[in-house]
Amino acid sequence: MAKQNNNQPKSSAPKTAPKGRKPSAAGKNKATQKSKSQPKKKPESKELMQGISNSPAGQKQKRYYKNAAAAARKPAGKKRKKATPPLKIAFLGGLNEVGKNMTLYACNGDMLLVDCGLSFPDPEMFGIDLVIPDFTYVLENADKVKGILITHGHEDHIGGLAYLLKNLNIPVYSTRLTIGLIEGKLREHKILDRCDLHVIKPGDKVKLGCFETEFIHVNHSIPDAVALAIRSPAGLVVQTGDFKIDRTPIDGGVIDLARLSALGEEGVLCLLSDSTNAVKPGFTESERKVGETFDVQFRKAGNRRLIVATFASNIHRVQQIINVAEKLGRKVALSGRSLENVVSVAAELGYIRVPEGILIPLDSINRYPPEKLVLITTGSQGEPMSALYRMAFSEHRRVEICPNDYVIISATPIPGNEKMVGRVVDELLKLGAEVVYEKMYDVHVSGHACQEELKLMMSLVKPKFFMPVHGEQKHLQKHAGLALTMGIPKENILIADNGKEVEITQDKIRISGEVPAGKVFVDGIGVGDVGAVVLRDRTRLAQDGIIIIACTIEKETCTVVSGPDVVTRGFVYVRESEQLMEESRRLCESVLADCMYEHVRDFSEIRNRLRDEISHLTYNRTKRTPMILPIIMEV
Repeated sequence: MAKQNNNQPKSSAPKTAPKGRKPSAAGKNKATQKSKSQPKKKPESKELMQGISNSPAGQKQKRYYKNAAAAARKPAGKKRKKATPPLKIAFLGGLNEVGKNMTLYACNGDMLLVDCGLSFPDPEMFGIDLVIPDFTYVLENADKVKGILITHGHEDHIGGLAYLLKNLNIPVYSTRLTIGLIEGKLREHKILDRCDLHVIKPGDKVKLGCFETEFIHVNHSIPDAVALAIRSPAGLVVQTGDFKIDRTPIDGGVIDLARLSALGEEGVLCLLSDSTNAVKPGFTESERKVGETFDVQFRKAGNRRLIVATFASNIHRVQQIINVAEKLGRKVALSGRSLENVVSVAAELGYIRVPEGILIPLDSINRYPPEKLVLITTGSQGEPMSALYRMAFSEHRRVEICPNDYVIISATPIPGNEKMVGRVVDELLKLGAEVVYEKMYDVHVSGHACQEELKLMMSLVKPKFFMPVHGEQKHLQKHAGLALTMGIPKENILIADNGKEVEITQDKIRISGEVPAGKVFVDGIGVGDVGAVVLRDRTRLAQDGIIIIACTIEKETCTVVSGPDVVTRGFVYVRESEQLMEESRRLCESVLADCMYEHVRDFSEIRNRLRDEISHLTYNRTKRTPMILPIIMEV
């Protein structure tokens, strides 16, 4: 027990009166006198106080009291909520277009890719084979990309993957059939051995960086399609991929609405949903409807040869064609390399049932009577190099269309392909074949959800924010309108575009920036070496042709020793335009003579003069602007 210190001086402060009693007047006077008699304490100088305040101890004391005061002001029992990092979603393809789907998620320094598709060239893209996304942004952040998830095996979702994996070795996750189709593409590109492929099942979860993704079974026109539930520190995002709600699917697996509903109860920050059929009311018909129509149409064909055009990857459609052909005693032949590859992979993995002996090689179709044959072919979109296109224009080496053919086009033209499909139909009709297409009978149903299914998806998932994806602007706008009718506030709906980066927090969704995104053209084995300039030249050549001016100039004397010769291709028919050709040659001689007279020895200057003068002449005579290519050789 500490001892009390009796040597301490007594306090000079007056004693206070006991509680409930007022101090007497004498006490007051005594205290006043005592306080007056005590000398006042001399205040410290201002400089001394400042020095103490600036000392390390003084600063430490100030910080202590500042923190204590802040703690006192903080409401008791409430902890400060830790801020969640934003989620950024960049679209490298798939918006304001149909095809070339590719989406990049970024959060906490980690990145995740979803799909890597291709699209087919527009008619004005002369010589281009394929169009793939621009991978610049992905390759710039290669160390952050943890993997890529594929929703299903259609070309607009896997077609560009081989080109990406040549430059970036990341793990790929998808379902069994999709991985099987990807393996075939990687084998063609001779990179299968070095790629990291992982097979998952619906219900599986994959952890990649700060992202955890759950795969959810959905219905589509190809088996093994999945939606993705992507969890990140920012929240839960659901990306549907391509889907429809089929109550009687061919493969027996109904879309997992129960799991989607459970995610909605858990709380979904944002929904990215397929917009392809957002302009179509009602529900999409079941794939089984097409099988019933095939049965009717095959019987209607009678003794004629049947040719059915469909998407190569539509395994359910191919299965139904084989089923009806087996029932009617017909053999089946496949035409189209992509179709043969898909059927081979699907049969090997057990996704399609092919009775023994029903498939025959295309080379042996002449051994069977027409009433015993069904040809399944690619080209339902009128693609110029497809099997059906070559049949229609009599360019196919093994199949020749005749009046005894009954052709069924089991597909709907993708927006932009209507003219090409129409041309193919017209040519088939000219050759005498009877043609049945989607508008006439139920020979096709879509693999994409219509309006009522899209609304059902929103009602189950209950997203806070909504982004329509996968479609042209009219599809995205219509889908956004459906979201408004479902009660999602307008400020919580965002229509993005390729190259836009969207930032999502718990409070808002906004476009936060831009990333490199565009079209990369594949021409033969060249990837990206054909750009806008080359395409412009090809367009000009296709429209107005070319004029080549060739001459030889002696180096020392700078005199013309040969030419000028004027050659044209695709501009005019020379035999009917000899006067124009002769006038062009004389004009070239005049230009060269002027250059020699003026001692112009710069070949670039001479070429420019020739180009300008011939360009003026041809436009004045024909109102055309051919490409003019002067070639000057020096000896």
